[in-house]
Amino acid sequence: MVSIQESIGLKAPSFAPAPESKHSKVIRKTFSNNKDSDYTEKIRELGNEFSYADNNGVLWGDRELSLLYGTPLYEVCSESQKLALNHLYWVGNYNHTAVSEATTSIYNMVTNGVFRAYGGYDTLCDELDFETDQESYHIRAFQRVGFKTKTALVGRTTLGNSLFEDLQQGSERGWLKPLMPQAVRNYFTSTQGSSPFSLQRDRTLTFVAKAMLRDKKRYYSSYLKNLEEKGEQIPAPSDGLGGRIAERYWLRFFTVHWGMSPFMACQYYSLRYTANAILKNQEYPYVRYYRELERKGEFIPTPTAISHYHLLDEAFHTTISQTLAKDVYKDFAKPTAYEKLISGLIVYKMQNSLLSGLSGILPGRCVYDDHLLLTFYYKLLKSPLFDMSTEEALQWLERCVCENHEGYQVGLKYHRSLLELMRRLFNHLDYQWEVNRDMGVMAAGGSIEKALEQNRKAFQQFSTLVRSRKS
Repeated sequence: MVSIQESIGLKAPSFAPAPESKHSKVIRKTFSNNKDSDYTEKIRELGNEFSYADNNGVLWGDRELSLLYGTPLYEVCSESQKLALNHLYWVGNYNHTAVSEATTSIYNMVTNGVFRAYGGYDTLCDELDFETDQESYHIRAFQRVGFKTKTALVGRTTLGNSLFEDLQQGSERGWLKPLMPQAVRNYFTSTQGSSPFSLQRDRTLTFVAKAMLRDKKRYYSSYLKNLEEKGEQIPAPSDGLGGRIAERYWLRFFTVHWGMSPFMACQYYSLRYTANAILKNQEYPYVRYYRELERKGEFIPTPTAISHYHLLDEAFHTTISQTLAKDVYKDFAKPTAYEKLISGLIVYKMQNSLLSGLSGILPGRCVYDDHLLLTFYYKLLKSPLFDMSTEEALQWLERCVCENHEGYQVGLKYHRSLLELMRRLFNHLDYQWEVNRDMGVMAAGGSIEKALEQNRKAFQQFSTLVRSRKS
């Protein structure tokens, strides 16, 4: 039978599918390669088989990746203490990574809900689900190695933070507090969870976020929706990189945005890229060390091998972070002035909290030696590894924090390397504030003189508290 179109000389129209975008191809290829790799399985096996006794006689990475490296104290440490400091650096670094990856898993689910509600991003959503599953294996491996190593070196007693808690409480005690009526104090404080004030503040901020994004409500993440139906709070991490970005009420406020607006969901991945970059900056030296040992045919410590395979696994995650942050956001409506304001505020806060300084005692971290770090090191110096008295610990800590030494030079090297990685992404984000595109706050923090000034103030407060508790 001849069709009507053919009888009058017309060809049937062809409807070729729209060409796949470049970033869609990247996501599809990344997901395929990630599924085909076996790095996660290798990490799981290495974590399960780890024995500290089989790995305690060698370095796990370059010597400069050791706690207290370059400080006056490090120079007088015995070789066994230097090995322990090298191992504890790995443990501390990956304990921090484990907590941060737990946070990543939460936000993968938050943003995944937005992309699924929008539609057309099934491969991306499958990749995020797959990454979340991988993170669970990473976390367990890090925790096993960390627990066995800490137990062997400093005993099962945790290097607790009671001093840090005292410092926080002390900063909250002001001259005005005794003058406040009890009813007012009860409104602002609580000994059993959130205070009435904090609950009202969270509800108000959530209302503001939803009101400003009301035209995006059809994309509201099913993950957040399910939490609300159960009467549970919007997630806000208290530890890891995520917990350092801002106070928890700010994080809940930001989470509503990441879980409601497709643009803001993509913007979250510029934050996730920051975590990827910080990890890569510290993890790649372990990979170099692994390759050198492999080339020489020498023994490769289990933690070094875990670092090697973890970087390979995380490379897939980093690609997704970059692609979402730099390219996928352009698929959606251009950000409103409000969305630009919030995204700028988020990254500015991140710079100030995560990237604004140098440490003299923790190589590779772009933060000042605040009370939390000082508490950890004070406890370490009093642990069986050093067995110092209170005054000895304070005297050595002062020299390590308040005097210039090689450790600051190492910190500056890692700072400059991370700054380059950060600018590589943020320079492409045209919607960001200039101070964020250029990482201006981070760049200004790359100063040993500023670090010494800040650290001396922090140590003075810390030592005063320690001595007051002793008396």
